Amino acid sequence: MQDTAISLIELGAVFFGLGILGRLAWKIGVSPIPLYLIGGLAFGTGGLVPLHGIEPFTHLASEIGVVLLLLLLGLEYSAGELVTGLRRSWLAGVIDIVLNAVPGALVALLLGWGPLGAFTMAGVTYISSSGIIAKVLGDLGRLGNRETPVILSILVFEDLAMAVYLPILTAVLAGVSFLGGLTAVGVSLVVITLVLVVALRFGKYVSALVDSPDPEVFLLRLLGAALLVAGIASELQVSAAVGSFLLGIAISGSTAANATRMLEPLRDLFAALFFVVFGLNTDPSQIPPVLPVALLLAVATCATKVLTGWFAARMQGVGRMGRLRAGAALVARGEFSIVIAGLAVASGAVPGELAALATAYVLLMAIVGPVAARVVEPVARMFLPSQAKKA
Repeated sequence: MQDTAISLIELGAVFFGLGILGRLAWKIGVSPIPLYLIGGLAFGTGGLVPLHGIEPFTHLASEIGVVLLLLLLGLEYSAGELVTGLRRSWLAGVIDIVLNAVPGALVALLLGWGPLGAFTMAGVTYISSSGIIAKVLGDLGRLGNRETPVILSILVFEDLAMAVYLPILTAVLAGVSFLGGLTAVGVSLVVITLVLVVALRFGKYVSALVDSPDPEVFLLRLLGAALLVAGIASELQVSAAVGSFLLGIAISGSTAANATRMLEPLRDLFAALFFVVFGLNTDPSQIPPVLPVALLLAVATCATKVLTGWFAARMQGVGRMGRLRAGAALVARGEFSIVIAGLAVASGAVPGELAALATAYVLLMAIVGPVAARVVEPVARMFLPSQAKKA
C-alpha cells in the first residue's frame, strides 16, 4: 500500500510537471519536446531527484505514446497517397541512407569500435525520429503543408528500411548464420507487404471493423486494434511504429476524421510521457566525456538531413522555403536510435562507450530537431526575402 501511494505521488508530480512545462513552451512559442526531455534528465538516473517505482507504467505508457503518434500520422493520409509518395521518393530515400549512415559508421571506425560498431552507429545516425517529427509537425500546424507528404515519404522509407536493418543487426550481434539473418529479413518484408495489400484493397472493411456510433465502443475498438497491430508487428520483427502507421492509413473517410478527433488528447498525453521516459533513462554524468564527439556528429548529420529534405522536396517541385522546412523537420533522432544502441550494447559485441555516445547524440538531436523546425522559416526569411510568399 505504501509503495502504491508513493507511485501515485510520483506520477502525479510527473503529470503536473508536464503541464507546467507544456504551458511554459506555449508561452515562449516553442515545441515542448526539449523541455520534456530536460525534465526527464532532472528526475531520472543520476538526476537531481531520481524517481523510483513508476518504471513499469511509464515504460509501457511511452510505448503507447509512440504507437498513437504514428497511428494519427497515418490517419492523415490514404494508402494510395503512401504508395505514390514511396514511388516518387525512393531515390531520395537511398540518398538519405548514404548521407546519414556514413557519418556514424566513420566515427565508430575512427574510435576503434570495428565493423559491428560501425554498422550499429550507421543505424543510430541514419534514422530520424518519426515520433518527434510527427509531434512537431502537429504542434506547428504543418500537417497540411505541401512539403509534409515529402517528409512523410522519407519517414516511411526509413521505417521500412529499419524493418530490414533491425533483423540483420540482431542476427549479426547474436552470431546467427547468414541464412538465419536472411530468414528474419524475409519475414519482415512479407509482413509489411501483406499489411500494405490489406490497406490498399480492404481499407473500407478495416474502417468498418473499428467504427461505431457509440464513442466509448469506438475508442475501445480503435485503441485495441492499434495495440494489437503494433504488438504483432513487433513480435514479427517489424517496427511497432510501422504497424500502427499502416493501420492508420488503412482507416479512411469519416472513421479517420472521428478517430483523429478522439485520439488527439490521448496522443499528446502518452507522447509527453515517451519523451520524459527517454530523459529518465539517461544518466547525465555519462554525457560530458562523449559530448565533443556527439557535437561534431550532430553538426554533420544536421547538415546531411537538411540536404536530404531539400533534395526530396525539390524533386516534388516544392519551393525553396518548403525545402528548408522539410530538411529541418527531418533533423530529430529519437526512439529508433536508442533501440539500436541498446540492442548492440546488451549483446556485449560492442564497447559500452557506444551507448553513452548514442545517448548524448540523440539527446542533442531530439532537442535541436524541434528547435530547428521551429526557427528555420523565420531565419530563412531574413536571407530569402523573395521567398516570403512562397511555400
